[in-house]
Amino acid sequence: MMSEIFILLIAIIVAVILYKVLKTATKMAINAVLGLLVLFIANAVLGLGIAYTWLVILVCAIAGVVGALLMIILSYLGIAF
Repeated sequence: MMSEIFILLIAIIVAVILYKVLKTATKMAINAVLGLLVLFIANAVLGLGIAYTWLVILVCAIAGVVGALLMIILSYLGIAF
């Protein structure tokens, strides 16, 4: 009887942890896709000429929309790209 309760508690804890991790991962993935989309649209519409290097994609993937805006600002200021 005690082992079934222990296994049930462990299963509940694992389920809660997986839910929180997957919820966070989904939000991060959506933010990364939106960041890359913002960069692509800004590049196409404004003609910024930002090259899609691994560094630019990494910044947009990690920081999302904020990273894309940072890349756009750096491009306008002539600091990068």
